[in-house]
Amino acid sequence: MSFWDAILQGIIQGLTEFLPVSSSGHLSLYQHFTDQSGEAAGLFSILLHLGTLVAVCIAFWDTIWGMIVEFFRMIGDLFTGKFTFRTQNPSRRMIFMLFVGLLPLLVFFFLRDWYTSLSTDSDIIVEGLCFLATAGLLYLADHLVPGKKDASNMRVRDALLVGTMQGIAPLPGLSRSGSTISAGIFAGLNREFAVSFSFILGVPAVLGANIFEVKDALEAGTDMQVAPMLAGMVVAAVVGFLAIKLVRWLARSGNFKVFTWYTAVLGTATVVIGMVEKFIH
Repeated sequence: MSFWDAILQGIIQGLTEFLPVSSSGHLSLYQHFTDQSGEAAGLFSILLHLGTLVAVCIAFWDTIWGMIVEFFRMIGDLFTGKFTFRTQNPSRRMIFMLFVGLLPLLVFFFLRDWYTSLSTDSDIIVEGLCFLATAGLLYLADHLVPGKKDASNMRVRDALLVGTMQGIAPLPGLSRSGSTISAGIFAGLNREFAVSFSFILGVPAVLGANIFEVKDALEAGTDMQVAPMLAGMVVAAVVGFLAIKLVRWLARSGNFKVFTWYTAVLGTATVVIGMVEKFIH
């Protein structure tokens, strides 16, 4: 893998991780058409996700730091007997809802090898169908009346819905940001908070999943080209930070139509190309 190839994949990851168009699907297509499918390509995709994870932490640092501080205050209240569910402030309720949103991942954890196999195989029809599913979710979310819920009044079932969509999202072509933001909008969250909750919920989920996947790749003896991979990670982090700014602006304006059409057209084209490749081979 050359530096330029790593940088290009970093740009793809940074843009598509947060724009609701599926980073895994785009990377899978890029690697498919450049003959980079396999374990090494899968490991590089994991490392690129870690780069965009840094972007989330920087973009939402104030919120994340506030929750870290509140978490330790909550621990102190538990030991002093002052803790109560009835008088939680928004930061404390956000922490609780994030824990609830992560619970569905305990079920989807056992499907991680299956998800990986779909991303690294030579068949792109699944990617195409998932792009079309992303388009459908974005279309529905874009036509709903904006909700008003935020951290102060969202419910457990709202967090579970967003968390369940996050568990399904590793399917290549199904946008994690698009599906979880859409789920938040379906649950009645206001659009800007749906974006924040979606991206922050992804931090522990993506970090946990990548730790397991990197461990598996290293144990399998996957070849690592350290310098290009690090370059790709840095580019993914920088581009990802800019993409987050764009998505937050789009959420406030309530307009994801361009991404609905983009994923619909890309999904249709991918399915057609995948079927032609199957017929030829």
